[in-house]
Amino acid sequence: MTDKPSLGYIGTGLMGAPMATRLIDAGNTVTVWNRTAAKAQPLAERGAALGESPADVAAKSDIVFMCLTDTAAVREAVFGENGVAQGAREGSILVDFSSIQPEATREMAARLLEDTGMDWIDAPVSGGVPGAEAGTLAIMAGGTAESFARVEPVVLQMASRFTLMGPSGAGQTTKLCNQVIVGCTMAVLAEAARLATNAGVDASRLPEALAGGFADSKPLQLFVPRMVEAQHEPPLGHVYTMLKDLDSVCDLARSCTSPVPFTAMAAEQFRLLKVRGGDTADALEIFKLSAPTEL
Repeated sequence: MTDKPSLGYIGTGLMGAPMATRLIDAGNTVTVWNRTAAKAQPLAERGAALGESPADVAAKSDIVFMCLTDTAAVREAVFGENGVAQGAREGSILVDFSSIQPEATREMAARLLEDTGMDWIDAPVSGGVPGAEAGTLAIMAGGTAESFARVEPVVLQMASRFTLMGPSGAGQTTKLCNQVIVGCTMAVLAEAARLATNAGVDASRLPEALAGGFADSKPLQLFVPRMVEAQHEPPLGHVYTMLKDLDSVCDLARSCTSPVPFTAMAAEQFRLLKVRGGDTADALEIFKLSAPTEL
């Protein structure tokens, strides 16, 4: 691999587009592809090349980045018709920013390496769209130390922290731990903000009042104002994504006999929000679930 590897990016949605933009703006050669081609067009106007398919992106890239919605979408993009595996170069690396199931990651990574010689780093991200835009994401990785070292300088153009947590699947497991904290925190903050509102206190001032105390946190400062002010465009994250991750936590917990009672309760709240608001509702609309309604 040269000092300036050629890069690919598959999946230019809420997170992928700003992440790919940072790569382009840093002067890299980037080929992009998205199932809905219109979503990749702004990146082409910024200087990226448009790939014809995931296979085409892989054939042109030393490192392929990917950010997709779920395990099924990742499997299709890699092993489906004109998928990454059909264009993969031996010695190249696929870095998957998607949040998917750890066991599926291990299975697909082993298959890709055996079939094509392309290595796989699972690298789910935390920080949301604001972090993607600012390049301040925290990214947790699973894979070999050698491949991690090769992609690290490029990944740090999109993130402030990139941590190798162990072998294949370890990044996905760490992301699920992250989602336990984030998902349960969203539910707790919604509960606290609703209590303040119902008791006659201006909930929008909670972040100010609690700043510096034990209850202070980045979620408190970011989430509560958006909840109370109903600021949901653009969404920080879709409810589908949060629920998918919390359900994966519960699946993993069952497999290793680890109790997750708070995660299970939060998942049911997000499931109710999905029923009421649809897949693409902002996850922070969980605050609306406890709003008074007229009978």
